Amino acid sequence: MCISARGLVKRFGNVVALNGVSFDVQCGDAVALLGPNGAGKSTTLRILAGLLRPDSGSAQVCGFDVQRQPREAKACLGFLPEDAVPFLNLTVRENLEYMAVLRGLGDSVVDEVMDLLELRDLARRMASSLSRGNRQRLAIAMAIMHKPKVLLLDEPLNYLDIPTQEKVIALLKELNSKGTTMLVSTHIMSIAERLTRRVIVINKGTVVWQGEINELRKIAADTGERIEEVVARLMR
Repeated sequence: MCISARGLVKRFGNVVALNGVSFDVQCGDAVALLGPNGAGKSTTLRILAGLLRPDSGSAQVCGFDVQRQPREAKACLGFLPEDAVPFLNLTVRENLEYMAVLRGLGDSVVDEVMDLLELRDLARRMASSLSRGNRQRLAIAMAIMHKPKVLLLDEPLNYLDIPTQEKVIALLKELNSKGTTMLVSTHIMSIAERLTRRVIVINKGTVVWQGEINELRKIAADTGERIEEVVARLMR
């Protein structure tokens, strides 16, 4: 397994954000963590990324325990947090060059990822001056530039216009086709359908269903519901 969560529990004061979350993601798979706002999706991704310590439970990425082997786990993943903010006092290119240095990469990788996300025209712009959509493109570039084995993506299409969404979807699907494992957090079923093959439905900090998207389509066909209605019913 490239991603494994076992009994994750996380509390913020009196609020239980996660209540025993467990799931696996096989290497090369593309899986959606699907649920409403406040379901625990971002908390789960932050724990997997090693940015948040669970109160109990464990998480592994690429076979490495996130808490006990953080360097090894982080080396094999790319993480796009929700509302990602690049270094605002650097230009677009400087942000990417800094990330390349941290990852031990050369300038050719910076040029490559700038082309992929169409950032060349913004190369000398300060990140602080970018629109939210352009900041999102930059953050995606920073997350994927080292060709990670595992990608954790929290609402990756946030703030992107429709043409850019289409390009990012195509880019992410191409990365997945080449072996990158993806776990995508979203509250929108149509995004899950376009980017992934399997869903983990989470609500109120608990996994309520997980399986292939085709299984959800079959349930919808059998019951005469829309797939979104099936998911909503599962979360009740």
